[in-house]
Amino acid sequence: MSKLNLRSRLLLSHIFVILIGLMTLVIMGWFFSHYLFGLHLTLLEERGFDLGIIRNELIEEFEVAWNRGVWWSLLISATVAGGLSSLIAKRIVQPLVQIEKITQQFAKGNLAARIPESKIPELNRLAMNFNRMASNLEGVEQRRRELMEDLTHELRTPLTILEGYLEGLTDGAIEPKAELFERLAAETARLGRLVNDTQELSKAEAGYLPINIQPINLYPLLLSLIKRFCDQLLEEGPVLRLECPPNPPLVSADPERVEQILVNLLGNAVRYTAEGSITVRVWSEPQKLWIAVIDTGHGMKAEDLPLVFNRFWRSERSRERNPGGSGMGLAISYRLVKLQGGEILVESELDKGSTFRFSLPLA
Repeated sequence: MSKLNLRSRLLLSHIFVILIGLMTLVIMGWFFSHYLFGLHLTLLEERGFDLGIIRNELIEEFEVAWNRGVWWSLLISATVAGGLSSLIAKRIVQPLVQIEKITQQFAKGNLAARIPESKIPELNRLAMNFNRMASNLEGVEQRRRELMEDLTHELRTPLTILEGYLEGLTDGAIEPKAELFERLAAETARLGRLVNDTQELSKAEAGYLPINIQPINLYPLLLSLIKRFCDQLLEEGPVLRLECPPNPPLVSADPERVEQILVNLLGNAVRYTAEGSITVRVWSEPQKLWIAVIDTGHGMKAEDLPLVFNRFWRSERSRERNPGGSGMGLAISYRLVKLQGGEILVESELDKGSTFRFSLPLA
């Protein structure tokens, strides 16, 4: 029995149930039919019919007719029920066989394989859950491939620079100077940032990054960040301002991740704003609090805005002015905002500045 396939097991189980039902019907019919027939003959005798001579013959003929009827009924019903059971078993097993074939394709690497809808509700729910899992795995695999391609592209430049300088130093073609070693240290630090940012972004995209949601007051955090960045600005640089009520509504968020988002946004604003101002503005709406970082820097083109939150993306002017960035700060910020139940938006105009704003749910 253990070696039989599912269709055979279903068919045998149906046949077994049918046989049990037929045996029950025959046994109960035998007793009740004979009892009722005998009772009917007794009633006829009470009404004046003389059945004494033919009574036994009637009973024998009844038994013969009963036996023939039972055997023909068993034969026909078993044939019909067996055929219907075979069709039902085939109808149930066929989508399961199809599911097996598709899962085998999926296991071989065809992540685009999907199970079609089924008329059987349970199998249809199974298909929907499998297709949802397959879509998630396909998305993870696609992001992994894109990440590897992007990372390979980004690592090529600093590695080429390091290789060139080291070969020059080895051959004696380049004179060892402090400035050269500073450049090598900068490229090494850039490689470290790429690796760390890639790891963090991968965790965020896969949902493995720990998020400690709790009610927090953003005002002390914003004051601390403003002071930290003010210390980094030169006297001829932009003015950093905070526009936030002293007692803003509490938000449900992770304070460390919110600080990471703001550091990324403020760091970009400081990097790309030579003069003017950088303003951190806070306001509330029903069910959420908005934080905006507004700068008067060089801004971006309209066609660049949909690409801003892509990993490793930097505008051409950004690459020229600040080649040392990893290009993943905004992508990480985007994921961190999403993981905390908010949204992040950007508005920008070339040579007039940019506004990055994100929301967090109220506590």
